[in-house]
Amino acid sequence: MDEWTYEKDDFLTTAPYEELYKLREKPFVHAAKMESLALYSASKGFRGFKTMYKNYVQSLKPQNNPIYIDNVTNFTGQPLELNAGDWEACDDGIYKKIGFSEDIACPHPIMPVERLVNIDTGEEKLQLAFRKGTVWRRIIVSKIVLASSNKVTELAGSGIAVTSQNARAFIQYISDLENLNYDTIPERKSIGRFGHIPGEGFSPFVEGLIFDGDASFSTMFRTVRSHGSEEKWLDIAGEVRGMSTTAAIILAASFASVLLEPLNCLPFFVHLWGVDSGTGKTVALMMAASVWGDPTIGSYVKTFDGTVVGMEKTAAFLNSLPLCLDELQLAKDGKGRTNFDVYKLAQGVGRTRGNRSGGVDITPTWHNCILTTGESPLTGQASGAGAINRVIDIECKSSQAVIKDGMRISSIIKRNFGWAGKKFVEQIYKPGILDVITQRYQSLFHDLSDQDTTEKQAMAAAAVILADELVCQWVFSGTQKPLTVAQLSEFLASKAAVSAGDRGYKYLCDWVTQHSNQLCGRSENSTIEVLGALDGNRAYIIRSVFERILQDAGYSTAAMISYLRQENLIECRGKHNTKGKRINGIPTECFCLVLPPVDMDDEESDELPL
Repeated sequence: MDEWTYEKDDFLTTAPYEELYKLREKPFVHAAKMESLALYSASKGFRGFKTMYKNYVQSLKPQNNPIYIDNVTNFTGQPLELNAGDWEACDDGIYKKIGFSEDIACPHPIMPVERLVNIDTGEEKLQLAFRKGTVWRRIIVSKIVLASSNKVTELAGSGIAVTSQNARAFIQYISDLENLNYDTIPERKSIGRFGHIPGEGFSPFVEGLIFDGDASFSTMFRTVRSHGSEEKWLDIAGEVRGMSTTAAIILAASFASVLLEPLNCLPFFVHLWGVDSGTGKTVALMMAASVWGDPTIGSYVKTFDGTVVGMEKTAAFLNSLPLCLDELQLAKDGKGRTNFDVYKLAQGVGRTRGNRSGGVDITPTWHNCILTTGESPLTGQASGAGAINRVIDIECKSSQAVIKDGMRISSIIKRNFGWAGKKFVEQIYKPGILDVITQRYQSLFHDLSDQDTTEKQAMAAAAVILADELVCQWVFSGTQKPLTVAQLSEFLASKAAVSAGDRGYKYLCDWVTQHSNQLCGRSENSTIEVLGALDGNRAYIIRSVFERILQDAGYSTAAMISYLRQENLIECRGKHNTKGKRINGIPTECFCLVLPPVDMDDEESDELPL
């Protein structure tokens, strides 16, 4: 290695430049010595050796053998050396001489270091490296931002010194460097979500793949990783599976999430609910999240305290990984009503939204399991059949906790997580595996469809059972016993429970019982509002009252009337849905509801027991 004896002040003289210039006849030696002197001068605290040497060469008279030196970036510790074109790019800033003035692009070092092409959208972004102080930082920026002087000022929030004054020069500088160094700047594939990527693998388990998505999701992207001991996670997961069937189900559902896309299944919910505290619902949710990453509440596991748009975007970002939401009660309004719509997430498709340019944004899609907890069921009496169809509601009682010793379990999985998910995914996409598991899924689906449940409930249950069978084989190496059809069937909604029409009819019958004193046909008491009449097993309800009852309960009036007529649960007059009945002596259009027969228990004896 050369031993240079120059000090910092010597680089303000011509001595070092003269010594280098003597080697101009030997291009390779000349270039090597120039790099060596540049590094040496930087170690002595002098910045800009190459720029000074360029000025020295230009100051000489034309020679027979001219030397051509590219104007390159000269930042201390720069990731790349790029052709700067007309720009002077050194530690003191980036500028270009225009006549007797200077056009300043940025007062600190900054340069493009990678070109990213999104696999899903084809959008190009640039990764910029910049330094303020001694540390180089990186940021991924859309080219749409880098092409607009109005938008590029947003980078000021990330620490880049770009303002409305230097925005145009900044944009020109970045554009020039990219165009001049197109072959030098490396190009890499990027992705803005989790899940399967055709021809690439499964994000985030693809080597060399860069995340270029929304900055708000970058933290969550980093939560999906392996940490701690795989053996400790396997031990605690095996222990949890043995604590209750519910714990085994929600853990299996976490794995089942990545099976939905290859099996062409719809998203579904697994909801743990119970009014009693301490049953282990939240710890069970954390256990399910630990399959993929950091299960701490607020890291991978989110809460219901969010907007519909936020949940849609999170679901689309997770794509195939499970969405874990804790504490349903956070979604309730001041009157205790739940402001959460199962359909919004169970459809797997977000809302189509317009943008400022007059077009529409890409519609977000997802195909995953949504794992939730709360103090009440996710669906109510008036929920549509489609909503109930997509939810496996599991009640958790204090008499049989989902997970025991929750403090110990949560402490262990917070330190050991993220091992099983990667191993599970690697097995799924091996050659021939998808064909085998698809056949097994169809078999389980047919077995469950023979039970008293709907196809959508059978679809969700089949995916959970299949996932558990694969987990016991691939993750636990056959040491665990998988869930069975019989075990899961007891948690599935029956066909009658799913039917909104059947639930609505039962609600009307209960209403008749509650208001039988007002179904008196005529009343001499002015304080009693007559709402209809009772005649044997027929309840005549005034038309407007009947419609109001259904609307207040959240049922569709038209759909309910259609169901009642189809099932012969209302008596009609010809093509009309109502019949005439005298109420308070006045002919009135009423809905004639046919009441069901009820088996009565034996009357209690008035005699006291001996």
